[in-house]
This record gives sequence, C-alpha cells and structure tokens, in this order.
Amino acid sequence: MSHFQHAGATHEFIKNDDFVMNYKYDYLVFIGRFQPFHLAHMQTIQIALKESRYVILALGSAQNERNIKNPFTADEREEMILSNFSAEHQKRIKFVPVIDVYDDVKWQTLVKSLVSDITQLTDHIGLIGHFKDDSSYYLKFFPEWEMVELDSLQGSMSATPMREAYYRGEIIEAAFPLGTRDFLQKFKETPLYLQLQHKFLTEDKSNLS
Repeated sequence: MSHFQHAGATHEFIKNDDFVMNYKYDYLVFIGRFQPFHLAHMQTIQIALKESRYVILALGSAQNERNIKNPFTADEREEMILSNFSAEHQKRIKFVPVIDVYDDVKWQTLVKSLVSDITQLTDHIGLIGHFKDDSSYYLKFFPEWEMVELDSLQGSMSATPMREAYYRGEIIEAAFPLGTRDFLQKFKETPLYLQLQHKFLTEDKSNLS
C-alpha cells in the first residue's frame, strides 16, 4: 500500500544539477510540536520531500515557555530536526513558529497567515499528516490545502512516553534518528534538563522560571 493518498496534482519541474525533479507540490505543510523529533516525524518529512519542492514545518507551542510537555524551544527544535538531514534537504525545509492559541478559528487563521508569508498565491500547497487520534482533528481546518494523508508510520508513535522515559534518564534509541539522539544526549547534560526532570518527578506542570 502506498504511504499517502492525494487527489489531482500539478507538476513542478525543478532543475537540480544534472537531473530534473518532478514534484506534485510547491509546499507541503507538516504541523506538529516535535517534542522531541522522532522516527515517524522523520519518515513523514522524507515522504514530503519526495512529493514537494519545499516542506514547511509549523512548530506548535512556539511561545517562549519551557515545561515538561514542551521542553524544547522552537529554535532548539529547528536545530534538532535539521541535524537529521543532509545540507541539500535542509535548504528545502522551512519553519514557521506557531504559538498556542486556544481558539480554533484564531489558530487556523494564524497558521494560514504564517504559511502565506513564505509562499505565493500561485503555489500548489498541500497538508501532510496522519489522523492518529482525536487530537489530529485540526487537519480538517485547511480544506483549501490538498490533504496528503499518511498510513500509520512507526506504529503511530507518540512523543509522550518518549518524554517520560527521557525524564527518567532513558533515551529510547530505537525511537529516534541519530541527530535527535545526539541532541537529547547533549541536552541531558544541561541544568535545564535537571530542572525539567525535577518537575516531572514532582508532577509539576508549571513553566520553568
């Protein structure tokens, strides 16, 4: 079975050195928090890079707050994500930081506005994602973007148990690409990790001061 399903698509021919690439999309938008960036995220982007000239990662919860649910800043997540890709692919991955807005209409408007800042009206834009559970309902907010719905990847991996294991001192290596593993190991040696670990062990969900 194919990893993705999509309706009609335009074709974009991109000259790259000595060969021509044929992409169905100009941009594919991938929305997530990536806390942390795991193998299912990686596979999604790899599929998107085969289908689209560029991939836009909409980094959720991008406000300047750090807590056990959102331990890494937007800049740190960019670094973590890009460390898993070649220099050539890094040039095709764009980021837009999306702060938490607890109103579906306002959040939808914000995401569209951020994407429009780096795209053109004539661009063919799609939305790539996987309806893993009820928390993925937001994927239906963008009917004007062609949906590229993924089959289950890596057992519909959830980052929550990965974070919990991390706070207990374990990096689940089988769940992460190499760049993420290296990032997590280095972060584990910082005072910030110790503060987050303490909050996890004491069930304190407040932000780091």
